[in-house]
Amino acid sequence: MITTDTSAPRRANSPLKLGELLALNRESADALLHASSGPRDDSRELIASFRNTRTFSNRLCEPLEVEDYVIQSMPEASPMKWHLAHTSWFFETFILKPHFKGYASSHPEYNFLFNSYYNAVGPFHARPQRGLLSRPTVKNALEYRTEVDALVTELLENADEEKLLELKPLIILGVNHEQQHQELMLTDLKHMFAQNPLHPVYCPNALTASGDVQSMAWIPFDGGLHRIGHDGEAFAYDNEGPSHQVVIGSFAMASRLVTNQEYEAFIEDGGYERPDLWLSLGWNAVNEKNWKAPLYWEKCDGKWRQFTLHGVENLSPDEPVGHISYFEADAFARWAGARLATEAEWELASEGVPIAGHFVDDELFKPIAAKLGDGIYAPTQMFGDLWEWTRSSYSPYPGYKTTDGALGEYNGKFMCNQYVLRGGSCATSQSHIRRTYRNFFPPDARWQFSGIRLTRDTQ
Repeated sequence: MITTDTSAPRRANSPLKLGELLALNRESADALLHASSGPRDDSRELIASFRNTRTFSNRLCEPLEVEDYVIQSMPEASPMKWHLAHTSWFFETFILKPHFKGYASSHPEYNFLFNSYYNAVGPFHARPQRGLLSRPTVKNALEYRTEVDALVTELLENADEEKLLELKPLIILGVNHEQQHQELMLTDLKHMFAQNPLHPVYCPNALTASGDVQSMAWIPFDGGLHRIGHDGEAFAYDNEGPSHQVVIGSFAMASRLVTNQEYEAFIEDGGYERPDLWLSLGWNAVNEKNWKAPLYWEKCDGKWRQFTLHGVENLSPDEPVGHISYFEADAFARWAGARLATEAEWELASEGVPIAGHFVDDELFKPIAAKLGDGIYAPTQMFGDLWEWTRSSYSPYPGYKTTDGALGEYNGKFMCNQYVLRGGSCATSQSHIRRTYRNFFPPDARWQFSGIRLTRDTQ
């Protein structure tokens, strides 16, 4: 953990160390929150939400060394420095530039370097080349965060009621956007550390399952006409609506996620060697990428181990199997005589289930085994632990329309060649997830915290 000594005076031109910049960013956010002579409740609430989210991003970086911030381990991942700067760019681009009177960016080149994919904003640096950017430095990125934090807070403190109503949905969107990147920071860090033969440890503490573990049971659900999708005034992404009715057949859903032990049985039964279990593109992926087991599994002296954010661990048989692609989830389900749920079935099954579980708020950074006694009357592990693949392609709901302007590029343009995941993971913020939340990834993606829940037809 990086620590900071603030007792000694600093020379005017002495460079700030990385940990000191992180600490200053936190301290400046705290100071800004309490500096106002008495902001309105809605303003204070927005500032607190903004401050807490920005601070948690910095907290996730505290175990890192400066070298950890700049590596991009694959084209789909991004360096930590880029995540920190991009989330700041988002607030600058969609809040400060259009709403802060007289604002002029002190780093106009950042609009090119840290734009992700918003064509309406302008050109952007190629995603696979983000790891080639040694400049701006990590120090520059953290200073940029501090600058954006100060100006966004000042804007909120001084806004009148009409301006606050205009800013509120943008701040909430920005907070949720940063929470998404916090999850990506952890998934990208894990992938990066896994490439290192020294097996770096991000967090030394790990919680392991203890006591009796739940057996898998099947919970029935009646078919019929059901309504899914977001319907209400609370925040949701545009891809979660409109709410609409769908016809769902009767089905039964597994009471918990598939475990490591159950997936190991699939491997031992030749699961990766049987083309009859796989979709055509999945079988191609197995052979082209030489898949033999889930990502981060390795066999040592005849026993499986896995790389985690706590380092290399012996495989816990009762923990949910993670870092599974859609292709692997579908093949396992077929091997098990079951299938994956549709996202409509998943949403129906989650009705009445509290949004509780193992989220990033617990800072466990791994899924945990289902306990005995859970999942008797309703599925357990529906929220947190691991994202659950559904068999539903990521496509627009009936009547879906993208948001006007650049923010319309946030979700809609990715509705092709991807599958929907539901429920959140141990890397997701609890306040970020909803029953209607639609995550999406290509079917061969494995570096996310994704797992398997089985479903059966009962008609």
